[in-house]
Amino acid sequence: MKKLKQTFQHLIEDESGQGATEYILIMVIVVAVVIAFGGEFRNRVVGAAESLGAQISEAMNFR
Repeated sequence: MKKLKQTFQHLIEDESGQGATEYILIMVIVVAVVIAFGGEFRNRVVGAAESLGAQISEAMNFR
């Protein structure tokens, strides 16, 4: 039992390979946010681009 406890403790304290795991978790979170809010973000960008285009068109017709 003591050997099992020592092995388990060693696995908990071992930090090798932890960096890759953290990067994978960050990527999963980013992908989830993009999936969840991608449509809304796209709509806002398209709306801003259309507004800017209208303002530029209006300024060009002003001359």
